[in-house]
Amino acid sequence: MSDLMNLKEAIVNGKLEEAKAIVNEALEAGVNEQEIINNYLIKGMEEIGERFDQGKAFVPNLLLAARAMKGCLEILKPRLKDGSGASLGTLVIGTVKGDLHDIGKNLVASMLEGCGFEVINLGVDISDSQFVDAVRKYNPQIVCLSALLTTTMSYMKKVIDTLTNEGLRQKVKVLVGGAPVSEEFAIQIGADGYSSNANGAVILAKRILGKC
Repeated sequence: MSDLMNLKEAIVNGKLEEAKAIVNEALEAGVNEQEIINNYLIKGMEEIGERFDQGKAFVPNLLLAARAMKGCLEILKPRLKDGSGASLGTLVIGTVKGDLHDIGKNLVASMLEGCGFEVINLGVDISDSQFVDAVRKYNPQIVCLSALLTTTMSYMKKVIDTLTNEGLRQKVKVLVGGAPVSEEFAIQIGADGYSSNANGAVILAKRILGKC
């Protein structure tokens, strides 16, 4: 069997096929699925996130690492008894109505999933009522709102207001992000947090849920 430490490096380096091969060999050797996820896959995602923060890795590196992580999870998750054994919590994420940008949002979603969250990715151009429906259906702890345009970022407040009017605001934390969004804007619209990048979103989500 390949050295499992190579699995962490395969994730960090975004080597999808190598990572999947090591996972399959580990399973054949009887290694526990949860051990693989917690001790190697998540550790790999955490390391690439730290490298990003230090300026030693860039967005393409994050995307490749997230792709490798997702490929491994597709092998492992069906073998977990409840299908979500690694979950730190459930999040709903989407780009708000009127905005069709999804690269940044998808990167955040992949990083969150790679670090152990159950992520419901609603897509782009999501209305306030769609976010409300998702909160009722999936019962998440966090809702993440994304916008890349100054003309659509104000819709984030509408989503928050609708969650309040529907009696759901106290049940979820709302995090916001995107190029035109700032900490000041997040405070202004009543969001619970803001991050300028994917790794920061993971750290923020963990902190909010007490998982740090």
